[in-house]
Amino acid sequence: MVEVFLMSNGSDKAGWLTPVTPGPEYDDDLEHVLRHWVCGVSGLPDDKVRSRWTSSQSPLLSEDNGCDFGITGFISDVSPAFENQTEESTELWRYEEIECLISFYGPNCQRYGTCFRDGLTVSQNNDELRRFGLSVDKYTRLTSLPELINNQWVHRYDMMITLRRKVVREYGVKSLVEAPVKFFGD
Repeated sequence: MVEVFLMSNGSDKAGWLTPVTPGPEYDDDLEHVLRHWVCGVSGLPDDKVRSRWTSSQSPLLSEDNGCDFGITGFISDVSPAFENQTEESTELWRYEEIECLISFYGPNCQRYGTCFRDGLTVSQNNDELRRFGLSVDKYTRLTSLPELINNQWVHRYDMMITLRRKVVREYGVKSLVEAPVKFFGD
């Protein structure tokens, strides 16, 4: 029977390694940042921008302007780098793309959608986003996708946005300080 090792979190013993530092934001923390970003750039009020896939969500009314956003994927580069080796740890560096679907609803969805699209190119808006380690990589055109809600057609425009960030995770990979070596011969 093969012996299975649990997490050791240090390369000085056998076992799986997990990061020893928390790394970047994910889940609710990341969605919180994205929500404020969409509000700030689109001009929509705070209570009209919401995460698309949450457990409790109020129904969208056909006469309301609003925006739903959701993270649809994470793409990482295939070649991480290992940097900043110390005696106790090393850092894994990689770049990650975050794909987001953003939908604008309501009678003024074109106005808010195009305002958001144009705001993506304003350097001050990008500077604010960079404070959170994110930058806009690319985005698609706004596409009309009307939606039937409560037997009423609601105007809706969607766009995909790809954000990019550097991910740094620290692992307990110890450096090789000394190794016993024997030389043979003269």
